[in-house]
Amino acid sequence: MLVFGASGYVGTHLVPRLLASGASVRAVSRVRRVLEARGWTGADLVEADALVPATLPAALAGIETAYYLVHSMAAGRDFGRLDVAAAQNFAAAAATAGVKRIVYLGGLVPDDAESEHIRSRAETGEVLRRGTVPVIEVRAGIIVGPGSAAFEVMRDLVLHLPVMITPRWVQAKSPPIALENLLEYLVRLPTIPEAEGRTFDTGGPDVLDYRHMMRRLAELAGRRPPIIVPVPVLTPQLSSYWLRFVTSVPTPIARALIGGLPHDFHADDAEARRLVPQRLLSFDEAVLAVFDAERRHEVLVRWTEGAFPMRDYRLEHAYYAMRAGGSTDTAASTEAVWRVVTAIGGQNRWYALDWLWTMRGWLDWLVGGTGHRRERRHPEQLRIGDRIDSWRVVGIEPMRRLTLKFGMKAPGAGALEFELEPREGGGTRITATAYWHPAGVWGLAYWHALYPAHQVIFSRLTRAIAARAESPPAQAGG
Repeated sequence: MLVFGASGYVGTHLVPRLLASGASVRAVSRVRRVLEARGWTGADLVEADALVPATLPAALAGIETAYYLVHSMAAGRDFGRLDVAAAQNFAAAAATAGVKRIVYLGGLVPDDAESEHIRSRAETGEVLRRGTVPVIEVRAGIIVGPGSAAFEVMRDLVLHLPVMITPRWVQAKSPPIALENLLEYLVRLPTIPEAEGRTFDTGGPDVLDYRHMMRRLAELAGRRPPIIVPVPVLTPQLSSYWLRFVTSVPTPIARALIGGLPHDFHADDAEARRLVPQRLLSFDEAVLAVFDAERRHEVLVRWTEGAFPMRDYRLEHAYYAMRAGGSTDTAASTEAVWRVVTAIGGQNRWYALDWLWTMRGWLDWLVGGTGHRRERRHPEQLRIGDRIDSWRVVGIEPMRRLTLKFGMKAPGAGALEFELEPREGGGTRITATAYWHPAGVWGLAYWHALYPAHQVIFSRLTRAIAARAESPPAQAGG
């Protein structure tokens, strides 16, 4: 089986589910290293892009069932055109490769749909069906699961805003479906001959308006529900402008979702339930399942995309991470660069703009933190759990990746990751990336205030690491 778009939200959960069922799985993404970070044992990892047709034949070779989980909402305003082009390329390549069926995850489509997001999902299904490969389309509305964009927008809103002035879309109704139930449909429908070439609506047992969902989400998280005031003059378009200040969900995705919220959604799911009988989780049960999975660390993604430990085990810390970073190419070997990276901090300090690191440490100390410390167990060697000043080592992949968890006082949780990538012909690319899971409005304000400085700091930092790695070995750790 092929999962095309395996690095996305549903794909990230579908791949391990298929592997657990004993299926042979080829996971495909535009960037292979993102898949490698998932840690899937037994999956064939392939890099391909539906907008680059030449990459598709190798990905589709020998495949009978291909899951198509691609959308381009993160691309911004032009995502509809990109979705159509990608679907056309994929349908043609699947036919040439002899694929027997395509399983496409689309969205519920109301009769009065005007949103580009909704129309694009429907049109993608139509484009795939114009090809010669039979398509099983599974349509879903709001997916209740950790990392679901719609769910995470609601979580960010209700856990941090005591009062919300909203458009009237909060009164629109939808049948939210638990991630677990959706995955069961996706896994089992392709195995049923009667499902071939058909479209299935899916939904949960409840039909709820967004106001009710947001109130229940807050109550189940142990918080006071927000006061929600719907007003007729605030359109979804206007409300989308302030999303970047209240949620860490990528703004293009959040805006596309908001655009579809004025509609009532209905799922005629009788056929899906007949062919795949299962107990559908209520909205409350699905939300509690999210919280339980996070507390038990069962979210199957890299920590930068929501792992609970990296959010300090706090439900109110955003699932999606904000990020900033810098990269530099150097002629130095990966081994030489790794020596410099693993010697950072302590008496070696931070190589570039050290006065800024020092000032931030003293500010942390003034509010009761420990940011001014210069601390290392060993000047060069590192192991998991070591302290580096106010940071803690939480990940080491020798010659490849070092991950440090942020330890200062701030409205959120964060980390700093160094990645080394050998270059063709010799040399190394050094990338330093800061990740930040904000705690509500103040956490986002903190991040946006520091973002310009971060861009400068990490570009300077990677250049300084490169310069040291290119120096004689005796100077590399000093």
